[in-house]
Amino acid sequence: MTSRTTRATMTGGTLVAAGMMTMNIAVYGFNVIAARALLPKEFGALTALFGILLVGSVASLGLQAVTARRLAIDPANRDAIIDATVRVTVIVASAVGLLVAASTVVLTPVLKLDSHWAVLLCGATLVPLTVMGAESGIAQGTARWGALTAIYVGNGLGRLLGGALALVISPSVNSAMIGIAIGSWLPALAGARLMIGHGNGATISRRPLLKEALFSTHALLAYFVLSNLDSLIARNRFDEHESGLYASGLILAKAALFFPQFVSVVLFPDLARATTHHARLRAVSLVAGFGTLAVLATAALPRVALILVGGHQYDEVMGRLWLFAVAGSCLAIVHLLVFDALARHAHGIVVMIWGAVVAVLAAAYGLGVGITGLVLTVALVAAGLAAAVFVFAPSHPR
Repeated sequence: MTSRTTRATMTGGTLVAAGMMTMNIAVYGFNVIAARALLPKEFGALTALFGILLVGSVASLGLQAVTARRLAIDPANRDAIIDATVRVTVIVASAVGLLVAASTVVLTPVLKLDSHWAVLLCGATLVPLTVMGAESGIAQGTARWGALTAIYVGNGLGRLLGGALALVISPSVNSAMIGIAIGSWLPALAGARLMIGHGNGATISRRPLLKEALFSTHALLAYFVLSNLDSLIARNRFDEHESGLYASGLILAKAALFFPQFVSVVLFPDLARATTHHARLRAVSLVAGFGTLAVLATAALPRVALILVGGHQYDEVMGRLWLFAVAGSCLAIVHLLVFDALARHAHGIVVMIWGAVVAVLAAAYGLGVGITGLVLTVALVAAGLAAAVFVFAPSHPR
């Protein structure tokens, strides 16, 4: 890598890191507002709905990864790739929205929700979020870091402003979801210009792009099921009070998970072009370093951490908050390794991830774990998965 390229990467990394930090702070801010505005049992329900959104967003991230990879390795066909991405996005966004909305028949009773509207609103929210994923992939693959930063900031502010305003009007789960569904159009609008090609006459088939997007979505679906499974288990298995306590701990876990994700975003094009394992090692080291800092800070300042996850009504979970930081940090490393595999077009790790999902389910329901047992299970399974993927996954399949 030349010194000029290195400087550009560092500048882009700083910009994207700032944008993602703003997004995560905004999302975190809304979570804190919701934790204080709603009763623990209601906040537990809202957290379970966020789990649905995160799992449903795999299509968005799949489109982002495929688009960024193709643009990074084939810049000469940029306009044709963007035009194909637009066509695929219309199909995928519509399908995801309808599928999640239809799942309300199953998910409403499983998550003990009061009405079907909450899951229907999740489906509506995922339409603009899927469009946002395609836009992010275009910005990422063409190193348009300013545009990508604007999309990330719009995503965070859309949830914060839309959700918070809705809670002010009516402090309820359905109201919060209406605000989030409306606010989710903000990032899609912020990146709309990226979806406009130059119309140079060149075209490529959308089928290979759609096929690769489906493969990537499968890998990301497995990962997001793993990383959000405990919120759904807690809502289904624990009583409403314990579910709310676990949801508050998850605020910290998600902070530890989301903060270092700018590493995989900025380094993704390098990972796609890499022919050795050095890029992956550097990325994993950065993410692990951030995770270590998060765990140490939480262990040293538990009362500060408690304030950040909702305040004294969640006192019972204060002594275990550092475990949530551990779990989130381990999942952050797995997240990096998943995107490294997508960058190399290697989907063999999917089997390992689904194996980890089975392990979490077996422990949660077979051993009858409580709050501590569930978060420990997630941390141990994620750590074991990260080690297995790093050691046994192929370094650079082509």
